[in-house]
Amino acid sequence: MIPSSYPPAEEIARLTARILLEIEAVHFNADEPFTLASGLPSPTYIDCRKLISFPRIRSTLMDFLTVTVMRNAGFEAFDNIAGGETAGIPFAALVAERMALPMTYVRKKPKGYGRNARIEGAMSEGERVLLVEDLTTDGGSKLSFVDAIRETGATCGHTAVIFYYDIFPETRKTLGDHGVTLHHLCTWWDVLAEARAQGEIATATLDGVEAFLNDPRKWQEDNKK
Repeated sequence: MIPSSYPPAEEIARLTARILLEIEAVHFNADEPFTLASGLPSPTYIDCRKLISFPRIRSTLMDFLTVTVMRNAGFEAFDNIAGGETAGIPFAALVAERMALPMTYVRKKPKGYGRNARIEGAMSEGERVLLVEDLTTDGGSKLSFVDAIRETGATCGHTAVIFYYDIFPETRKTLGDHGVTLHHLCTWWDVLAEARAQGEIATATLDGVEAFLNDPRKWQEDNKK
């Protein structure tokens, strides 16, 4: 069912941040930083995959994501919803169900046997495809998925995520130079503001997180092991 009403973007951002904090999908630790997939340290970590285990939450957030995309891109802007392997697959399926559209998914690389495909499901030349993922950091990982979609003859000018880091200034340019518009529900800044408003996390911890958000590259350099 396609949602027909929704709160403004600012309230969607606040509620999404609140949800992520409520289910402990967000973690802060400036004293013992997490190691990201890049190998770099971070005082923050987010696990959007956790959302699929909470039916009421996942339903709410997928309603939010669907109406955000329709509001920003158009109600008849897409013909196919593609999820990026692996975290984007369940969210793409849920968005596709709401928009009553076909769903596909994109492999990170060809599977190495059979058809050696990167696109699973039916995607046709000329289709307008929305790429759905759980989150984006600097936008770079989205480009490979977008290129795989375009190789089918389909177009892909939009990607939608639940969470956008919004701390690396090159992100929107990286995507924009590739002809892709980013849609998202909330950012680290929204999570930080909600965490401060709730008052349940130590101020010193949040101050450390804010220092990272303001200059992540310097923080990572200073905290390399």
